[in-house]
Amino acid sequence: MTERRIIPLQPAASPQRSLPLPERPQLSVPPPLSLYVHFPWCVRKCPYCDFNSHAPRGDAGIPEAAWIDAVIADLQAALPQVWGRRVHSVFFGGGTPSLMSAAGLDRVLTAIRMLLPLDPLAEITLEANPGTVEAARFRDYRGAGINRLSLGIQSFDDGMLARIGRIHGGDEARRAIDIAQTHFERVNLDLMYALPEQSLDMALADLRTALGFGASHLSCYHLTLEPNTPFAHHPPPLPDDDVAADMQQAIEDTLAGAGFVHYETSAFARPGQQCVHNLNYWTFGDYLGIGPGAHGKLSSHEGIRREMRHKHPTRYLEGAARGDFIQEAREVGTAELPFEFMMNALRLTDGVPAHLFAARTGVPLAAVADELRQARERGLLDASDAQLRPTLQGQRFLNELLQVFLRD
Repeated sequence: MTERRIIPLQPAASPQRSLPLPERPQLSVPPPLSLYVHFPWCVRKCPYCDFNSHAPRGDAGIPEAAWIDAVIADLQAALPQVWGRRVHSVFFGGGTPSLMSAAGLDRVLTAIRMLLPLDPLAEITLEANPGTVEAARFRDYRGAGINRLSLGIQSFDDGMLARIGRIHGGDEARRAIDIAQTHFERVNLDLMYALPEQSLDMALADLRTALGFGASHLSCYHLTLEPNTPFAHHPPPLPDDDVAADMQQAIEDTLAGAGFVHYETSAFARPGQQCVHNLNYWTFGDYLGIGPGAHGKLSSHEGIRREMRHKHPTRYLEGAARGDFIQEAREVGTAELPFEFMMNALRLTDGVPAHLFAARTGVPLAAVADELRQARERGLLDASDAQLRPTLQGQRFLNELLQVFLRD
């Protein structure tokens, strides 16, 4: 095995002092484009969740038809911003998109194909929860064009699932995986660790069960207490930091031994099975977000624009009737771009090619020479003329690394 060599930046090639930032980023070619579609409803909101998700109220249920009409109108209204650009991936997130009927999903995908130049080999992902799995529905999702499924398993332990407010049990999780693998070649399993009073052995038992299904992609998340969630207001008893760190290390070691590549902070994949859609986020690609609360990032010759749709489903549907979808929009200032790029790119354990910084931000890499030097001196970043890559310490202390690139 050839040892990986990181060649330090030489002073002659990269000045020790940063060059001034340009007044406006100069993007010669827009980056790859993805489409995100947000479905905001769940059967019940989990106490740790801070995503834009809502349980339907009353007897009316989920207004699926109205939502579909709105997201198609949303896409039509956004076409001038992405005209002629090929879409490389589509992701249906939530909420629980697997609450959608197969006919409804087919209608949305048909509209996407009609309105956008969708790559014939595009990765098209649907998030699903085990408590909403139906074999016939999954078969029809596959027929509509979904080619990757992401299952929110979290744990196989019935007691643990109850403590974190999930609506499914361990047997339902196992059944969901079996059904998913019958219809989809590419299946991601979401797992969480550092759960209430969870031990290291319990966390590894979940991981071994997931591996027993032959999964090709795993997302392993540390439970965090997000602001304005029930768990933040009434924290459950969680493992201490040392135990949680032991869990993280054991998970990484176990998956490495099983042939998985740890390619992003929380993502592990067998070779060739990385999530194309998420890689586009992490390499600072563009994405159009439609649906309630969906975020987007779009580049043009004029600069980079971030926008967010109306967040609450009712406000979004009301706005759609007026042709008003955008709640917030702003141009990203040039001074913000180094931090925004690094915030995404340095989540990747192998980092990104150095040339990607200028290609995706329109800012020359020499403009952050000071920051690169500081990060290297603190042992947080490996940087060469070819690659920007966090060290192992930089991966462990990612926030500290990113703060180097945060400007007033």
